[in-house]
Amino acid sequence: MVPANKSQTSPDTFLLMGIPGLEHLHVWIGIPFCSMYIVAVVGNVTILAVVRAERSLHEPMFLFLCMLSVTDLVLSTSTLPRMLCLFWLGAHDIAFDACLAQMFFIHSFTAMESGFFLAMAIDRYVAICHPLRHSTILTHVHITIMGASVVLRGVVFFSPHPILLKQLPYCRTRRIAHTYCEFMAVVKLACVDTGATKRYSLSVASVIGSCDGFFIVISYVLILRAVFRLPSREASLKALGTCGSHVCVILVFYSTAVFTFLTHRFGHNVAPRIHIFIANMYLLVPPFLNPIVYGVRTKKIRDYVLSFLRIKFA
Repeated sequence: MVPANKSQTSPDTFLLMGIPGLEHLHVWIGIPFCSMYIVAVVGNVTILAVVRAERSLHEPMFLFLCMLSVTDLVLSTSTLPRMLCLFWLGAHDIAFDACLAQMFFIHSFTAMESGFFLAMAIDRYVAICHPLRHSTILTHVHITIMGASVVLRGVVFFSPHPILLKQLPYCRTRRIAHTYCEFMAVVKLACVDTGATKRYSLSVASVIGSCDGFFIVISYVLILRAVFRLPSREASLKALGTCGSHVCVILVFYSTAVFTFLTHRFGHNVAPRIHIFIANMYLLVPPFLNPIVYGVRTKKIRDYVLSFLRIKFA
């Protein structure tokens, strides 16, 4: 039984309510969510272990993939365990500071995920359109700078979120109608005008997402143009297959992100259960799909894992 609402200026805890209208299905919803989390953790840890162990994989594509894997691990681990406690144990309470920390990790690492998708798109563009200059353009120094820039951008632009919310008074309710501490869900609980705070959050998210998305589209358009000019049909089909799977993962990430953004901005008539469910997919599906698409479908990683398993169980 969830405790009754309690009005206070500085709450010690918030109450996560889960998916409105689907409370009776929380136990069952937790099963596929948990399965996706296990696949995400095992898959991303495997990618990190394989790239670390095999020196031939210390190439730009795999180094960016490792950065994406770390991001996926942080993103999924900052949400899923707490969400499963809510679904299976009925643990609604979350400390105010823990809520703000979760919010920071979710939003900053989501921005990093978008940045690493862009970095990987740039890597594919250079590898396919300028193969002879690939190693000189994407040196380890340049890769480090790109990775650090993505991380710094996520931290700098989303550090104000918990700081701003820490300053607000909360005198309405402690109930968060969500499965995790989403910025917009928490800011609604404040009892002062939060228009400027909301506009800052939506502006940062839209600028980062639209800029990354624009340059990703440009990269893949140039890649496709180069692929269709390849003399070998087999090489064209191979390149299209690789890029196609990458584009599918990126589309899943950005389509759910855009839906979430538009719902906050315009979708006041969208049922809360639909919005929250899509918001969960936005955080859970990319970490689940990335190791499958970028790992299992990558021949070097797949061959290394299979050879390791053959030696292990021989």
